[in-house]
Formats: sequence, structure tokens, C-alpha cells
Amino acid sequence: MPADARQWCSPGRPEAQDHTPENGFTPVERPAPRLLPHIDGSVLPSLGGFGKHQKQLVVLTWIPALFIGFSQFSDYFLLAQPNGTCVQPLANESDWTAATPPVTVTSIAPSLKPTGNGTGHGYGDGVGMLCACKEWRLELQTGLSQNVVTKWNLVCDSAWKVHIAKFSLLVGSIFGYLVMGVMADWFGRHPVLILSVLFMLVFGLSVAFSVNVTMFSTLRFFEGFCLAGLALSLYVLRIELCLPGWRFSMTMVASFLMVGGQLLMPGVAALCRHWPNRDDWQVLQIVIISPFVLMLPYVWIFPESLRWLLATQHYRRSKAMMLQIARKNQVDMTTEPSGVLTELEQELHKKPQRSCIVKMMSTRNLWKNIVVLCVNSHTQTSRALWRTLTGYGIHHCFARSMMDPEAQPTALCHADYYTMAGIAVATCLALCPAVGLMGRRGGLLTFMIITALASLLQLGLLNLIGKYSLLLRDTLNRKFSVAFSIIGMFSSHAVSTLSIFFCAEITPTVIRGGGLGLVLASAGFGMLTAPIMELHNQKGYFLHHVIFACCTLLCIICLLLLPEPRGQPLPESLADGETFTRQTLLHPGEQHLLLAKSDRDYSRVHDTPLHLSATGGYKQTQVERQSTAE
Repeated sequence: MPADARQWCSPGRPEAQDHTPENGFTPVERPAPRLLPHIDGSVLPSLGGFGKHQKQLVVLTWIPALFIGFSQFSDYFLLAQPNGTCVQPLANESDWTAATPPVTVTSIAPSLKPTGNGTGHGYGDGVGMLCACKEWRLELQTGLSQNVVTKWNLVCDSAWKVHIAKFSLLVGSIFGYLVMGVMADWFGRHPVLILSVLFMLVFGLSVAFSVNVTMFSTLRFFEGFCLAGLALSLYVLRIELCLPGWRFSMTMVASFLMVGGQLLMPGVAALCRHWPNRDDWQVLQIVIISPFVLMLPYVWIFPESLRWLLATQHYRRSKAMMLQIARKNQVDMTTEPSGVLTELEQELHKKPQRSCIVKMMSTRNLWKNIVVLCVNSHTQTSRALWRTLTGYGIHHCFARSMMDPEAQPTALCHADYYTMAGIAVATCLALCPAVGLMGRRGGLLTFMIITALASLLQLGLLNLIGKYSLLLRDTLNRKFSVAFSIIGMFSSHAVSTLSIFFCAEITPTVIRGGGLGLVLASAGFGMLTAPIMELHNQKGYFLHHVIFACCTLLCIICLLLLPEPRGQPLPESLADGETFTRQTLLHPGEQHLLLAKSDRDYSRVHDTPLHLSATGGYKQTQVERQSTAE
């Protein structure tokens, strides 16, 4: 381009707008960049950044996290397996005596079915119950004196109903994450939050008045559905309130509160023991659901997400909310120099445009990132839940090899629960410095490698020890299994937490609810593994362990394709999410040198044809030889 043309096209010359040069070139005026799509970079800083208003709302999202922790771990008490003593045996069973000792049924025991001789032997791993009995005396060891199992005698032939009750809460959560995630993108975060709270109170309190196990399981399905909508909407609102530097720390505080609910749950159950005129499990259910009444004022005090309103072009509602936020943060919008309100005034005529998670399929990179995180969350949650729902050794796949036959059932139950809670606390404590040093992707990759190593060592090293050291096989197997299980549960819990947070950061605002719902639902499918294995008497546990170990190795490779969202603004539109890709391995300066044009003049070679030689090949012309020599 000639020099005179370049000077007329350069920005900043005032005469370029009303003067046409003689050579025919018209001036080029670059449009000013829009401010509204850049919420983290323009809108929120003009409203006071992460100010008083945002901090108050984040605190309001923390409070229900404690109650959600109560509800998520209520199965350990409502559906705990009791110790059983036969009071009145069957008449045709001559080997029963009044001095028959209690036989423990723990959560790792298989489905209880009577054997042919009625002696109670031959239950696979030796943990079973003498089912040839007319009347049982069932005793709980988990803080309550009576729960759903003892209320309706869900033992022996009726033990499968306990697993159905566990399925109901998990399956309800899966459907809740999927449906409520789509609704949060279409109707907004606030309506989903309020509907979830209202129906959580209705169905949660109704569970306490169930008259049979069928009614209990059905109502638990809807309770799980509402609990999923509540947890998802709070998670999304919390992420969308924060600036990039605050997102992870605010999320981890909520994780600590959920773990706190898990730690406090045994004490709450103990307080509900021996309640007059009411069964213990009913009192416990009422106690863990009633605190959600405190969220009813959220209808008025908790607003819609400003980020979602701007991303979906609800500009009229956005203007009123921005003025309210500026007033609470003590920011004078009449003199704000950024021009956000001025641009908003010009966009008020536009109609809202909503999006659905189905539009993700039309993208090239976004759907791949979400699928990787879904598989990652499903695999690690499956492995984590296998490790948590056991009696002694934590790791579900090797529960039978780690069972201590001399340990007391009560000690096993409480050791399992508090070990799981302690590992969850340790995971949250380790995540904060790890993510701060290595970032989201680096931390996720590190914990994934640790999980893979723990799985492979548990699969291979223990068999090797048993092959070459027969004398110390049992002792070493138990110790190594416990050690690898604790390490694996620690790392897999970290991977699950980071996968969910990772998805919330890289998914655009217009479909963030649906994307996060997909990842959480895939985690729910992983949770279903534990009750399914219990229902099938632990058959195929080794094969499942091998399959998920292989999936972990595949996830390590796929994680390298994910972007690093630390310090980056949240993507708002599908276009933003599509361009949010991983950084190149080359340094930006090196990449610029590779892409830069050469200073050589190849104009003479451009139109020079190659002449076919007599031997059938191409012969260089004199100009080409000269260029090559240079």
C-alpha cells in the first residue's frame, strides 16, 4: 500500500472522516469495540468489581452448602444395615439356639438371601445373616435407634429394597442435573433456585411421613431431583458473581462447608436418637430438611445473574440491576467513563435470545472439552465412590481382601465414615496450593496421574506380593491395599472436584447450566456403580477396576487438549467458548517468528514456470538457480 494511502487509513486522524484523497482511496474507520460482551473486563469493573454486593451474595450461596452436605450423606444413617439377632427361628431349623450371637450386616455385605441349610454359611465372603428366622431383633450402630431398614425389616429377601432406595436418590439427582441445567439456561438461575427450594421442602418433609418403602423410594427420587437443581443453581450463581481472581477460592469455601456438613452428620443423628412419639429416622429427615426454610427469603433478596442477563440480551432487566449493584457498591454511574450504560441504552431494542445445551453439538472445540470432562468426572467419581462405600478398607474393589475378620462392626462403620470425611478435608486443603501453583489443568493432570499410579500399583503390585511372598501375603496385601486406596481416594476426589469447576469455567454463560449439568450427571452415573455392585454381590469388581484404570490413562492424554482458564474471563457466548482453546506449546515470540514473512524478494520466482526436462523430470530455470544460490 502506498505511503499516502497508509496515512489516510491510520486511526486517529480527525480529517479522515470528511476528506477523500485525490488518489481514490477512501478512509477506513474502525468501529469501537463493544463493552457489554466483556463482562469481566468492562462491565463488572465499572460496577465496583468484586464489591460489597457481590460478596454478600456469595455468602448467601455458602450457607445452603452446609444443608446440602447433610442431605447428600443422609443415606449412611437412614439406610444403614443393622446387626441382627434371631429371636424366634423357624420350626424346621434344629440348629438354632437361643444363644445365637448377633450377626452383623454391614454396608459392604452382598444382597442377603437365605441358603439352603439355613445355617447362614456360604455367603461369598462370609459376611451374612441367618435368614431362616421368623422374628429378628435388629440393632443399629450408626447413631440412630431405628431407621428405614429396621422399620420395615429390609433384611434377607427384602434387602434389595435398600439398594432401590439408594438408587432413587441418585437417579433423581441425575435427572435433576440434566433437566434443571437446561431450565437454568432457558429461564434463568433464579427461577430454578426458588423452585428447587420450594419443592425440596415439600418432597423432603414428605419423606419423613412415608408409610412404606415404596413411598419412601419414590419421594426420595423427587428429593434428589430438587437437591440437584439447588446445588447446580447455587454453583453457577457463585461462579458468575466472581471475577477471575476470586472464582476458585470462593468455590473451595463452599466445598469446605459441604465437608463440614458431612462431619457434623453423625452428631446430628445422635441428637435425634430416642425421640419421643416419633421414629428416629423421621426426626433426622425433618431436621436435615427444615433448614432449607431459611432460603425462602431468597425469592426477594437474591437477584438473577447479571452475567446471564447480559449474555442472553435481557438488556432492560440488566439496566435496572446494574444501577442497583452500583448503588450498593457506592459507585456513581452518572460519571462513569467506560460508557457501559451508554452502550446499554443503545441495545435496549434488542430481543432476548436464549440458548440450549443442544447447540453445543454445532461447535468444533467446545463439545470435545465438555465430553472429556464428563468422562473424567464419571470415571473418577466411580472410583471414588467405590472407595468410600466400604466397611474397612475404603476401596470397594478390594474390600473383601482388606476386611479384618476380628474388627468390630461398629468400629468398621465409623472408621469408614470418618476416614472418608477426613480424606475429603485433606483433598480440599491440598487443592488450594496445588491449583495456585500449577493452575487448573496442571493440578488436574497431576492428581489424575496419582490416581492412575495408585490403581495400577493396586492391581499389579499386590498380585506380585502374593506370588513371591506367601507367608506375608495377607498382612502385606491388607496394608498396601489400605495405603493405595487412601491415596487413590484422595486424588480421585480432587479430580472430581476440579473437573466440575473446570467445566464451569470453560462453558459459555449461555449454556453453562446445561454443560455443568452434563458433568454432574455423569458423576451421578459413577455414583451408581457402588449400589449396583452391592446388588450383584460384588461380582465383577476386579474387571470394573481394570476398566476404570484404563479410562484413567485415556483421560490423562485427553487432559492435554483442554485450555487453561486460570486468570481468564468467563466465556459468554458460544463463539467465546469456541475460541477458548489451549495455548500453543511454543513461546508467543517463537511462534511469531515462524509465522513472520521473510524479507527476501521472491517476486521473480512467483510466475516462473518449471520446464520439463528430457528425462521426464523438472529442470530449474536460470532465475530459480540464482534464487537458490542466494
